[in-house]
Amino acid sequence: MRIGIDIRYLSHGLVGGVQYYVKQLIPALWAAGEAHSFVLYADRKAPLELAEWPAHVDVRYLGYRNGLSSVANDLLLLRRAMAADRLDVAHFPANYGFAPPGVAAVITLHDEINIMPLPAIIRGHAKQPRTMAMMTYLHLVSRTALGRAAGVLTVSEYARQQILRYAARRLTPERIVATYHAPAPDSKRISDPAIHAALRERHAITRPYLLADGLKNPAVLVRAWRLLPAELRENYMLVFFARRQPWPAVDEAVKAGFARLLLRPPRDELLTLFSGAEAFLFPSWIEGFGVPLLEAMSCGAPVIASDRGSIPEVAGGAALLAAAEDETTFAQHITSVLRDAATAERLRTLGYARAAQFSWPQTAQQTLAAYARFEEQKNRGTGEQKNRGTERSH
Repeated sequence: MRIGIDIRYLSHGLVGGVQYYVKQLIPALWAAGEAHSFVLYADRKAPLELAEWPAHVDVRYLGYRNGLSSVANDLLLLRRAMAADRLDVAHFPANYGFAPPGVAAVITLHDEINIMPLPAIIRGHAKQPRTMAMMTYLHLVSRTALGRAAGVLTVSEYARQQILRYAARRLTPERIVATYHAPAPDSKRISDPAIHAALRERHAITRPYLLADGLKNPAVLVRAWRLLPAELRENYMLVFFARRQPWPAVDEAVKAGFARLLLRPPRDELLTLFSGAEAFLFPSWIEGFGVPLLEAMSCGAPVIASDRGSIPEVAGGAALLAAAEDETTFAQHITSVLRDAATAERLRTLGYARAAQFSWPQTAQQTLAAYARFEEQKNRGTGEQKNRGTERSH
């Protein structure tokens, strides 16, 4: 196959789940797909995050001058470049995209958010005109692209069912496949005491700590903290990390003296934090997948998480779960892990085993198989349409 992939998320200076997915999947695909040729499409907004690539991979650059360039690339220029490259399959890994005629379009839709009814999407975001315009645009192009795609990939069975729920008129079950994320190859336990000591000193982490993402429902953890037995509150602390300014509850905890906040910690520091945590707390309201769960498990942190979205599916029995707003159960789980070494060790052992079940080479193989399946379905459908047209002409 000749496979084209939109990798503009790697030339926009972005962070987050989609960027992580593209950055991990692309090298795994070209390693698994040496029998195929790949054309990767970036733009010039920011330096490309890929430094080199093998001989069966080519990179094309689209122009970029301002925000409208992305719209032009989305709707016209990327499709024109793909047509010139005579692709068999065009993969759009960031929720939407439009392939040239005759090319099997494959879209990775990471969750259902972009295809939900527009009022429900806007309700959860700030009402500034720019945000409203962006949400509306992403909604329209995602729903339109979904109806034209040969097939759709998503990141969990939970996400698959949610997408089918909102796209029943545009998408049949056989046209959507779940291909899981995986922890990054560097997600391993860091054991060097000197590295841990240096990090704790650098960030004034003065007690053993529990780690949490400050963007994932931190308020329930602050409430749970206040329910812990006094000796646990005195001897432990919370450490939050976040890629941007977190929810107000984090500032409240920091000001109260029982938490620290690390904004945008470097990758090596984040892995050290996972490795040194007494537990990783993940009370997320909604997750299409939840990569931090597997990263924490890979680094040996016992996991306590919510029971929402894909979390039970990904955790696979290797975490303690609670309702997302149930501070009482979160407090009970935290107490159990901190007071009972056997519980912590059991979760640590289960976590290592669970994380090992996911890998990017495996995801790449599944993705290549999906490409072939969707291309075959498209070709079969095109042939059937031609046959019906021939029959009508006679």
